[in-house]
Amino acid sequence: MDFDLLIRGGTLIDGSGGEPRVGDVGIRDGKIVAVGDVSGDAERTIDATGLAVTPGFVDIHTHYDGQATWDPQLAPSCYHGVTTVVMGNCGVGFAPVRPDQHDFLIQLMEGVEDIPGAALHEGIQWEWESFPEYLDALDARQYSMDIATQVPHGSVRTYVMGERGANNEAATPEDIKAMAAIVREGMQAGALGFSTSRTIAHKAITGEPVPGTFAAEDELFGIGRVLGELDRGIFEVAGAGAAGEDVIAPKTELDWMRRLSAEIGRPITFGMLQVDAAPDLWRELLELSAQAVGEGSQVYPQVAGRPFGLLIGHQATFHPFNDYPSYAALMSLSFDERIERLRDPEVKKAILAEAAAAPSPLFAAMGRTFPMGDPPNYEPGYEDSVEAIAKREGRDPGELIYDKMLERDGRELFLVPVLNYSRLTADPIREMMFHPNAALGLGDGGAHCATICDASIQTFMLTHWVRDRTRGERIPVEFAVKRMTKDTADLYGLPDRGVLEVGKKADINVIDLEGLRLEAPEMIYDLPAGGKRFMQRARGYRATVVNGEVTMENDEPTGALPGRLVRGGR
Repeated sequence: MDFDLLIRGGTLIDGSGGEPRVGDVGIRDGKIVAVGDVSGDAERTIDATGLAVTPGFVDIHTHYDGQATWDPQLAPSCYHGVTTVVMGNCGVGFAPVRPDQHDFLIQLMEGVEDIPGAALHEGIQWEWESFPEYLDALDARQYSMDIATQVPHGSVRTYVMGERGANNEAATPEDIKAMAAIVREGMQAGALGFSTSRTIAHKAITGEPVPGTFAAEDELFGIGRVLGELDRGIFEVAGAGAAGEDVIAPKTELDWMRRLSAEIGRPITFGMLQVDAAPDLWRELLELSAQAVGEGSQVYPQVAGRPFGLLIGHQATFHPFNDYPSYAALMSLSFDERIERLRDPEVKKAILAEAAAAPSPLFAAMGRTFPMGDPPNYEPGYEDSVEAIAKREGRDPGELIYDKMLERDGRELFLVPVLNYSRLTADPIREMMFHPNAALGLGDGGAHCATICDASIQTFMLTHWVRDRTRGERIPVEFAVKRMTKDTADLYGLPDRGVLEVGKKADINVIDLEGLRLEAPEMIYDLPAGGKRFMQRARGYRATVVNGEVTMENDEPTGALPGRLVRGGR
């Protein structure tokens, strides 16, 4: 038998950015061994005629740190062609950890990433204390995709400094030396890098900022030098001002990042989104990062492929009515019973009266609140907003959204873009993605369980940006695929994947690009302790292959779990 698996006759979009071409891919022992006009026998053949064949997608910004200890599928990423995920982002994670710090790290993750604390308490078994022990625990498991992680600043600082670290007190030279030693140990054990958060939008469930938010340069540089001395790894930053809380801070952040990267010779990636307070700042930041690269630094903005928006509705964390007494009185009922009571005209009258007396901040955003629809619309215009619909129908916006939230048996969802959509157009997003130094990320798979569901970015790139966009220019399919494969793999030091090339890992997608469909998010309750999360699936992935094994077929898991922990430097 020449091949374990032969993918025949597909349109190869190989990840290099080159023109698509028709060809075959032969796979043996988890590797690509032939590409082009391939002959020979195979244990299994997939007929890819009329279908796209791409490398597996490499998602560099996820938060599966806890989920990876109980969920081998790593949904929703598994439904969107992702074959490698990187977690440990934004300075939060679960190692290293002392036995008396479990609750604190859970509170941190729950507050920053909106992952139910009860699910983390029940799901995580805490088989580790040190970061290498955490990697060993992950290494003992099997997944539907490969996973990799970074050493998170919040955990390291808390481990070394205890309450002083958690309270963001200044680190002493001894503290910095101890933190650097832990990061070195983690990198030598296989972490892909180090991550930190400096935005005050990232807070524990108690309201306290993430440990490290206000770290001085001596701390950041003292830790960063470890990467330089080892000559490997990336420094990931959720920078100050990233959520628009301070429009001056991002420039200051870029200055120290530029200097640190130049000193240690390692890449730094930072989250960059359009903020309403300064809707053109992103363009200036792109120019500054390009200047830094031109001067020898490796500073790469990480951008999102669509508006960063809250999902609101009766099942979500936020909606316009959940703080009113008449609504709160219904929360002890089951969901279906609550929806039934909300249809009562007297209940509706009472809630709307309370809303009129003390309007929720969400009511001020009705001009930026959009019914999602199915398939979901992520680039709506003002005419699609609740406010515009209410004007056309001569209705009060509050009453309109009250009624619309009861549609689909109370499961209707609305999108409220809070970042990346200042002027109700995705044109800036397109410009960001085309910047030569930009990396596509910020999907946050595994996080924001009841507020955001952006782990479907990969499918959105192929549906909206490549095929369906009507409100502006689209993007070539070969560019989209390269951004999701080779570019992300190379940034994170994973040269063994990301292109359809002989010798590379056999991580591959076979996709019906014409029939590909992104479904609407839905709330499910499958986390440990019955925790809830938004799930968004896709239709049109004929097969996803990881390490030469088919893990998804016709959009459903096959049960194969060939994914493993990826250790950097190995």
